[in-house]
Amino acid sequence: MAITVTEKAAGEVKRIIAEQQSTGAPEKIYLRLRVVGGGCSGFQHKLDLDPVINDKLDEAFEFHGVPVVVDKRSLMYLSDVVVDFHDDLNRRGFSINNPSAKSTCGCGSSFSM
Repeated sequence: MAITVTEKAAGEVKRIIAEQQSTGAPEKIYLRLRVVGGGCSGFQHKLDLDPVINDKLDEAFEFHGVPVVVDKRSLMYLSDVVVDFHDDLNRRGFSINNPSAKSTCGCGSSFSM
């Protein structure tokens, strides 16, 4: 079970956290990676910023200086997942590549297991 957050994605998360902290957000903010039900294929990946960690329900990681939390239920679906950030002419934003997904929907926003 390995989650990877690329250096480029970590840099963008750090930038967003610093921006939010300059407007009064808490000092400690985690990148929360989770899987939720929904979308046309059944599951969706979600990335959020969260100031709270639950020691009983969450696993904590750190990638390139970014604290990451994943709830234990989502962890079952995230084997070898890679979180990346793209800043290209045709595409800007975070992407999550999950090799455990059996199929994805046409737009790529949901997947099935």
